[in-house]
Amino acid sequence: MLWFILRRVASGVVLVAAISFIAYFLLYLAGGDIARRILGDTATVEVVAKKTTELGLDRPFFVRYSEWLGGALSGDLGRSWFTGELVSVSVVNRVGVTLSIVVGTIIISAVVSVVLGVLAARRGGWVDSLIQFITMLGFALPGFLIALGLVLVFAVELGWFKATGYIPLDDSVVGWLSSVTLPILALSFGAVAAVAQQIRGSVIDAMSRDYVRTLRSRGLPANSVIYRHVLRNAGGPALAVLALQFVGMLGGAVIIEQMFAIPGMGQLTVQSTVRGDIPVVMGLVIVFAIIVLIVNLVIDVAQAVLNPKVRLS
Repeated sequence: MLWFILRRVASGVVLVAAISFIAYFLLYLAGGDIARRILGDTATVEVVAKKTTELGLDRPFFVRYSEWLGGALSGDLGRSWFTGELVSVSVVNRVGVTLSIVVGTIIISAVVSVVLGVLAARRGGWVDSLIQFITMLGFALPGFLIALGLVLVFAVELGWFKATGYIPLDDSVVGWLSSVTLPILALSFGAVAAVAQQIRGSVIDAMSRDYVRTLRSRGLPANSVIYRHVLRNAGGPALAVLALQFVGMLGGAVIIEQMFAIPGMGQLTVQSTVRGDIPVVMGLVIVFAIIVLIVNLVIDVAQAVLNPKVRLS
């Protein structure tokens, strides 16, 4: 297990380095006249040229990338070209906001998916058909449309939750719940649809296996067979789907944070990319990549714990 984790960490370092190179190259190609954007249209040509030299925008790509990489390896991600704020500070201030929404979505999705998937597999008939219909709606409806509906009903009409803005958990637990509930629900629909379908299929498949018939013939209660044995085997594929959903949620958070005016990584990504603020965008790319790698590693280990037959070497 330890050797497996070390190998995954080593390959993850190589992957992050490759992602950073590709991202920097794409930002380099789409750079444009960033100095002019920073200084505005009223700046003289001489001032713009001085700013271009100051930011190193007149140097070759490999020189700029090697300087950025050297700084990143020493923990210095640079400063925003537009605000002057340290990139590490900007990202740290926002990563907790985004993770609180994404992790909350994962927890809600996992619980609801298990309930719906098991219910559909065990009951069948109209219950299965109804759950299939609900999950298809989750697949078909865009996240932003679900978010809009939730805001209109639960924020505007009923006034139960905040329509926009974010309240830190340290300031008010109730306020924090009020500000993150609707974004979490909006992101959960698609994830529940995918994971519930996976659990339903895996449970149906597992219940037809010989070991389940043997357990039942020994008189074990149905709930014990389902939750102690069937779900353990069905959990591996469901975790893999959940990990993919997590990656998708990071992308979906970009749209959701814009809609709910939440100051998270998604909102910062949009603002920085539109402005061409390369240091901030690169800092966000690296953090996103590291989060995805950590989640995948955790999922692999969890699969091994659920099913010892899974070989990690």
